[in-house]
Amino acid sequence: MPTVAFFATCIVDNIMPEIGVAAVRLLRAAGYEVVFPSGQTCCGQPFYNSGLREQSLPLAQRTVEIFEPYDAVVLPSGSCTAMLRVEYPHLFADTPDWLARARALAAKTFELTEFLVHQAHWTPPRWNGAPSITYHDSCHMYRMLGLHDEPRRLLRAAGYTIVEMEESHFCCGFGGLFSVRMANISNAITRDKLRQALETSAPLLVSADPGCIMQMRGMLKDTDLRVEHVAVMLAQALHEGQGEDMRREA
Repeated sequence: MPTVAFFATCIVDNIMPEIGVAAVRLLRAAGYEVVFPSGQTCCGQPFYNSGLREQSLPLAQRTVEIFEPYDAVVLPSGSCTAMLRVEYPHLFADTPDWLARARALAAKTFELTEFLVHQAHWTPPRWNGAPSITYHDSCHMYRMLGLHDEPRRLLRAAGYTIVEMEESHFCCGFGGLFSVRMANISNAITRDKLRQALETSAPLLVSADPGCIMQMRGMLKDTDLRVEHVAVMLAQALHEGQGEDMRREA
């Protein structure tokens, strides 16, 4: 059985562990043994995006060292995947030894839905009772990684009907520390994103980035809309679809 290393990311590890549990279930269902290197910490993205490159270096070096031994690294976050794959080579551009190691890590680092579609070639079982959803494309995943179809392909295969909002690829307002430093602008962007989601009448807003989910959940007051990670929705479909298969066989 092939092995992948799972990089949980800070938000998943500390705030939304159910995303990590769901992602591991999906990877195992796709036929992979999943290992969780216990020494993993922050990838350094908050420092790096704030212009504090020197402060981000020790975290980036630690991440490279921890994940070097593995053949593939999977993350349930488009933004953290973009940090490892796109920004680490920039961060280590002036240190040739570390640059080579960062490029090697970048080449085997994958966002979860990207890995399931292109590496595992996995199709989830279909849940006939799956509800309709609308989908938000996070900025890093859409613009830096070029991933748009992968989560949708898996969600549709799992039985979900996707009702596209007007501007699915527009920012949710999070932007890491931007949401703290410019809260008024950040919240205005989030309100517009949620307005568009509500206009679809779908009961669920799904994304592949925990940061976006955290931001949007924080402004759901007085709405019935739920915001969930794609891994959680696929894991639910996996459970329900397998149950339907068992009932048919019985």
